Amino acid sequence: MLNLNRKELLMGSLAGVGALGFNQAGLMGQTKLPSLGLHHAPKIKRVIHLCMAGGMSQFETFDNKPKLTEMDGKPMPDSYTNGEQLAQLQGAKLLCLGNQHKFKKCGQSGVEISDIFPHLQTVADDIAVIRSMKTEQINHDPAHTFMNTGSIIPGRPSMGSWVMHALNAEGKNLPGYIVLTSEGGGQGQPISSKQWHNGFLPGKLQGVQFQSKGSPILYVDNPAGVTREAQGDVLSSVTALNRLKAKHVVDPEIETRIAQSQLAYQMQESVPELVDFSGESKSTLDMYGCKQGDGSFASNCLLARRLAERGVRFIQLYHRGWDHHNGVKAASQKTAGLTDQGAAALIKDLKQRGMLEDTLIIFGSEFGRTPMKQGGMGRDHHILSFSLFMCGGGIKGGTTYGSTDELGYRSVENITTVHDLHATMLHLLGINHLKLTHRFQGRDFRLTDVHGHILKGVLS
Repeated sequence: MLNLNRKELLMGSLAGVGALGFNQAGLMGQTKLPSLGLHHAPKIKRVIHLCMAGGMSQFETFDNKPKLTEMDGKPMPDSYTNGEQLAQLQGAKLLCLGNQHKFKKCGQSGVEISDIFPHLQTVADDIAVIRSMKTEQINHDPAHTFMNTGSIIPGRPSMGSWVMHALNAEGKNLPGYIVLTSEGGGQGQPISSKQWHNGFLPGKLQGVQFQSKGSPILYVDNPAGVTREAQGDVLSSVTALNRLKAKHVVDPEIETRIAQSQLAYQMQESVPELVDFSGESKSTLDMYGCKQGDGSFASNCLLARRLAERGVRFIQLYHRGWDHHNGVKAASQKTAGLTDQGAAALIKDLKQRGMLEDTLIIFGSEFGRTPMKQGGMGRDHHILSFSLFMCGGGIKGGTTYGSTDELGYRSVENITTVHDLHATMLHLLGINHLKLTHRFQGRDFRLTDVHGHILKGVLS
């Protein structure tokens, strides 16, 4: 007869009861989550989110305001700003700052795009520009958190994790959710890993950050003297030990560790091939304007296409360089020069390969900039109006949706929230945002919380 003290007996009993419930939920011993299933036929298979981090100015990119330019240097009317939340301009003398670059009506649709985006001007008929965005957070980190999670509270799951959860989208040889970053052209605001975190969803659903320079994954190669077969033996033994522990300890993260260690083993073969651009044609490399692994946004765009080809379902590319509190004219042109060609090339490349029709591309920032001047001809943070564009499957190309007032201070027509953007993205993936829920601490949570409307005006 076994000699058990009271503590051991209680712990064993609780573990047994918990394990029983865990088994009944169908999770014990599995490396895949049960799929929540689609609610309707999807238009797309994947999302590529091109994040212009730092607050891209709508007035230098997608929102031409002749009246604002006419009032350049004149006082901003108090009727616009009285009682409004400003960032660094609170209490300062507010002067209008007109559009710093010329705009052109592009393509057959006539969508107006700034001349700092000559390459994006060539794909105007493929994109839907939303000029009436608004958000809730006026500083970078919380605004990124809201854009990525739909909540101002840190610790909630990112939209990529929600998508992975809904689609049960685990990559075979690569993670299903991958993040890349680049910088240049302006102040490089830090980007925290909480922006692609799984929150209260299982750990295997978090985004995986790849390095943009050199090897995308550290220690992808085995140390000297360690063969792949020997490493496989070690992995098998560790997996067996983890599964043995899972029989006695109720911890779903054990399965996450098993799945992730197996994925890491597979990535040792898939990653070197992924980042080898030698098979890409010269015309493709010239179209993107990049070299392999040079750390540029353009290189990341080409890598995004290769990730999409290999089944990755959610891809985020952050370019940290759009925070222009001073000299917005020159700075926006410089930053656009680092992002314009790669973004346009990605659209063209996916289109010529027949992949744009089942891919959603989102190009935009966490917030916009003020129509008022700050410092040396710069712009402050602004949350009541900003612009972005969507492109790809299910999107009506050559569309301009929503508008701002004549000075661009406030979104006034077809006002669009971050929740609306998330609801529309999920809809295109075949997911009803009202039904995508996860129960945590006694409450059912959604990416869109209690908000969100599908943007039917941008859907084809």
